[in-house]
Amino acid sequence: MSEQNYKVLPRDVEQGEFHQAIEKFRALLGNENVLVEEAQLKPYNKIMMPSEDAEHAPSAAVTATTVEQIQGVVRICNEHKIPVWTVSTGRNFGYGSTAPHHRGQIILDLKKMNKIIHVDAELGTALVEPGVTYQQLYDYLQENNIPLMLSFSAPSAIAGPLGNTMDRGVGYTPYGEHFLMQCGMELVLANGDIYRTGMGGVEGDNAWQVFKWGYGPTLDGMFTQANYGICTKLGFWLMPKPPVIKPFEIQFEEETDIAEIVEFIRPLRINQVIPNSVVIAGVLWEASTAGVRRSDYTSEPGATSDAILKQIQKDKHLGAWNVYCALYGTPEQVAVNWNIVTGALKQLGKGKIITEEEAGGTEPFTYRAKLMSGVPNLREFGLYNWRGGGGSMWFAPVSQARGSECDKQYALAKQILNKHGLDYVGEFIVGWRDMHHVIDVLYDRTNPEETKRADACFNELLDEFEKRGYAVYRVNTRFMDRVAQSYGPVKRRLEHTLKKALDPNNILAPGKSGIDLDKFNDW
Repeated sequence: MSEQNYKVLPRDVEQGEFHQAIEKFRALLGNENVLVEEAQLKPYNKIMMPSEDAEHAPSAAVTATTVEQIQGVVRICNEHKIPVWTVSTGRNFGYGSTAPHHRGQIILDLKKMNKIIHVDAELGTALVEPGVTYQQLYDYLQENNIPLMLSFSAPSAIAGPLGNTMDRGVGYTPYGEHFLMQCGMELVLANGDIYRTGMGGVEGDNAWQVFKWGYGPTLDGMFTQANYGICTKLGFWLMPKPPVIKPFEIQFEEETDIAEIVEFIRPLRINQVIPNSVVIAGVLWEASTAGVRRSDYTSEPGATSDAILKQIQKDKHLGAWNVYCALYGTPEQVAVNWNIVTGALKQLGKGKIITEEEAGGTEPFTYRAKLMSGVPNLREFGLYNWRGGGGSMWFAPVSQARGSECDKQYALAKQILNKHGLDYVGEFIVGWRDMHHVIDVLYDRTNPEETKRADACFNELLDEFEKRGYAVYRVNTRFMDRVAQSYGPVKRRLEHTLKKALDPNNILAPGKSGIDLDKFNDW
């Protein structure tokens, strides 16, 4: 076969060397699973970040269906020094989708590895492959009448538990801290070895999905948001479906209410009266998911005025802040906790409570109730219709769950976004003691000037929040190096020491979370 002229190459790899690797991939995987043509790679080039597509263009994509094939891919990559960027379902919109860290990496797409290996209805455990989606797992539970419920991020149906957990995503049920509920991983290391965490290395063991720790150092966390191995199986816990799930919403009229809301919620969360992750969503987040577009109200450029925000709030019967919670348990448990919540709200002296019956099937209440009840849906994609144009980046700083922290973060974020002519579209997620502040930086990617402003805005958000002691817990592919700097040189040296030991050829996702042997020199 004559040598093909490849438009995109991995860094420091010549045409001939790359062609040899492609031919070996074809022999291993079959021609249909090795994608090099422009039309074939088009799905992997769709990004929402303010980058030129060429900056993140892959040189090829390969799909594997077995662990043995992944081992073969790793072997070929080592032989030819080909960097490989692995994706499971590739649906982490706002965090980079399938885009590799830098131009020329090949994509290892694992969506065809979609077996639900095991679900234990009594113990509430599951073991799945990378390509399993939440919708697929939900359907499996329903079809087999298994009384367990899922926890997932939103939008959820096309995303998967392995990828979300490995990136330390969160959900909206009492099991919403997904990495906390992880129990057992299988990984292919850079040298081709298969490593199982926890009890997984013990021959004949049956406790892999029930006991996280095993013996000796516990290494599961080391592989999350990292590039030390390729996760091929993930075990995790599922919540038994309770007799009663009571979702409800509390609307607050003023944006200045945010501090009081968090002070009201925190003790209820810590004491597990409200056991799920509580969402405090701003008006534009909820309006866009209910079908509202900015063009419905204004064609003026720049940030949307506070007067229009108030009009949307009034027209769509929303709060400036919309708090979503749920109670779980027996009828007696739910009744007791409901009395505690309503009593605390009465003492607060503000906030309008709305039950599922009162909401009457309207949006956005319905999709929020589904998320808290473990029913996947795609409603939150409505966010991308607010401005249109396909630009989206998630900015997600973390802090203590204190009202004063929310006050500061909200004011700072809105000021920076508005300065760059963009809108605050955000929500706070109150965990047990932490608070995730999730902001969707939405912009028109077809408009070069607005794209430039969005890029400057995101950089300023990172800089200004860091000055005040806030750092993000996840970020899109474009800003991984920048965020890694926030966490200090000692952490970076340790990460690269591990990388050098486990992956000396730097083939596994170089650049992931800022870990790249070719670029980091601070030894």
